[in-house]
Amino acid sequence: MFFGITDIWTYVIGAFLIILLPGPNSLYVLSQAAQRGVRHGYRAAAGVFVGDTVLMALAAAGAASVLKSNALLFTIVKYAGAGYLAWIGLQMIRGAWRAWRSPARESQAPAADEGARVRPFRSALLISLLNPKAILFFVSFFIQFVDPDYAHPALSFLILGAIIQVFSVLYLTALIFGGTFLAGQFRSRRRLAAGLTSGVGALFVGFGAKLATSSLG
Repeated sequence: MFFGITDIWTYVIGAFLIILLPGPNSLYVLSQAAQRGVRHGYRAAAGVFVGDTVLMALAAAGAASVLKSNALLFTIVKYAGAGYLAWIGLQMIRGAWRAWRSPARESQAPAADEGARVRPFRSALLISLLNPKAILFFVSFFIQFVDPDYAHPALSFLILGAIIQVFSVLYLTALIFGGTFLAGQFRSRRRLAAGLTSGVGALFVGFGAKLATSSLG
């Protein structure tokens, strides 16, 4: 046993595989990097790191138990998160539609203006926090690897959280530079890029719908 962690290598493997699963956080970071470059990609990634850290701290403090036992609170947070994800998706689709319809030389300036208004850190933070299923996931996953008899469980949760955040940093960094590369490839293919952005937007709407129809079970 390592600092109250019962099976750290099983956790490491599980955390690595979980980070690789596609979700709204990683797709948002990828889309920001592809549309606006490395700087915006890392701002979005920072929002994800902070949001996940808050969720893990809340889970360790027992907030997930409160959320799970209060159906009304869960429903409020669930629909707020679903609505925000759907709104992000619709914004992406609307922007892609404008890019598709506008001439190539006219589409560049609006994109730059829109990029100036985007707040990727705040958006990514809200995407992370407005997901009650994530809180429940963190506590259900973490608790399997923490010895209930260990004198300092906070230290165990800290180590487990640090491990998954390291994987998250590496994975999101790969997505950021991968997205920047793709942006360079698609820069001369405006309609293809707009189609891909629409696809990502549709996925966000789908994430919102999935969250809205989720339950505590």
